Amino acid sequence: MESLDALTLARIQFAFTVSAHIIFPAFSIGLASFLAVLNGLYLSTGRAVFLDLFNYWKKIFAVAFSMGVVSGIVMSYQFGTNWSVFSDKVGPVIGPLMGYEVLSAFFLEAGFLGVMLFGRERVGPRLHFLATLMVALGTFMSAFWILAVNSWMQTPAGYGMNDVGQFIVTDWWSVIFNPSFPYRLVHMVLAAYLTTAFVVGAVGALHLLRNRAQPAARIMFSMAMWMAAIVAPIQIMAGDFHGLNTLEYQPAKLAAMEGHFETHAGAPLILFGIPNAAEGRIDYRVQIPNLGAFILTHDWNGVVRGLNEFPPDQRPPVGIVFWSFRIMVGIGFLMLGIGIWSLWLRYRRALYDAPWLHRAAIVMGPSGFAAVLAGWITTEVGRQPWTVQGLLTTAQSASPIDAAAVGASLIAFVVVYFALFGAGTFYILRLMNQPAHGHEPGLPAEQPIRAGGIMPGPVMAAKNALPVAE
Repeated sequence: MESLDALTLARIQFAFTVSAHIIFPAFSIGLASFLAVLNGLYLSTGRAVFLDLFNYWKKIFAVAFSMGVVSGIVMSYQFGTNWSVFSDKVGPVIGPLMGYEVLSAFFLEAGFLGVMLFGRERVGPRLHFLATLMVALGTFMSAFWILAVNSWMQTPAGYGMNDVGQFIVTDWWSVIFNPSFPYRLVHMVLAAYLTTAFVVGAVGALHLLRNRAQPAARIMFSMAMWMAAIVAPIQIMAGDFHGLNTLEYQPAKLAAMEGHFETHAGAPLILFGIPNAAEGRIDYRVQIPNLGAFILTHDWNGVVRGLNEFPPDQRPPVGIVFWSFRIMVGIGFLMLGIGIWSLWLRYRRALYDAPWLHRAAIVMGPSGFAAVLAGWITTEVGRQPWTVQGLLTTAQSASPIDAAAVGASLIAFVVVYFALFGAGTFYILRLMNQPAHGHEPGLPAEQPIRAGGIMPGPVMAAKNALPVAE
């Protein structure tokens, strides 16, 4: 690390810690909502299998939530160590927003978490359900405030400057609901739901391969596949709207994502290629003529700006953004494919008798985490060289600190994170490898497997029926 300066090391450190952190909230946001649904289904149907699943997943949620809290605290310290100039300049804007996140979201989660985990027998099922809803609401509110902060950095609005060069708030409404915030909030929350759905689907598929008559495994897999089939296409549409917003407010990022160096009408959709920033082109590219312009401008001959219109020192690293964007989109379409495949098998009443789909679901289990990381890389690297878009550069935001100090803390973080979170992840995988303890009988071995699945709602009317569609 002797060849790296303090700024580069600080950026690597923040990228590492935020990447380790974001996967836990992405999982806990969706899992908290899943727990609320399971709790509600247990109250409405009285079926013990839903309580079994709730107790099964609440242990996993507790571990993931704890690791998310720990990683978030460590990450926040860097604002005072490596990025003190950034904290000083934007503190009047983002400080209150992060405070609101603690007061309205973290306190809500922490206040009701103990009741959700340990209080069913003490407070009764209805109040326990309310506590579960509050935890789910708290995770959503946490995402709301953190994305408000990050979206303001992407598309700043409602601010002014004071005499000492600090950003100050002139309109809180514009700060919070800045131009990119609605798109980023929807995109992130849907990503969290899909991330959780594919983890739940992978666990259900694993246990179906071992025993396809197991009620809890059938319910997990069916609910996850409904989520994939319904939410994946919505997420793709939300991503398209988010892209149009990026085209308007961050055109350099969009040009890097699409791989366009030259501005021209009727821009192609570049599927694959090797970015060559030095020569200003995409080598060996595979493209579809005019489709890029149509997607971005809704005009086959629409004009899309290229990176060459921006000064070289204001262009993001093309290679990273180009490939991370394609990884994210590619995973999104794979999720859509799994959802469509599951619908076809559900229609043929073979959802639980489809080992190849089950194996594919296991492979896709961690895909949501990969997509979230790829999307986050696209967003954050694509904003470079800015921390506050167009107003404050990353170089201007760093603390005056020695490279040796940053390098030492980076090494410590890497060692501790891999040890701590590696152990936590290993424990979660062990929990997932165990079947949910069932209090409902499975299907008899000689009975044909019916595969309509279940979906929350009237389909699940009979309280003690087996989890087989009518």
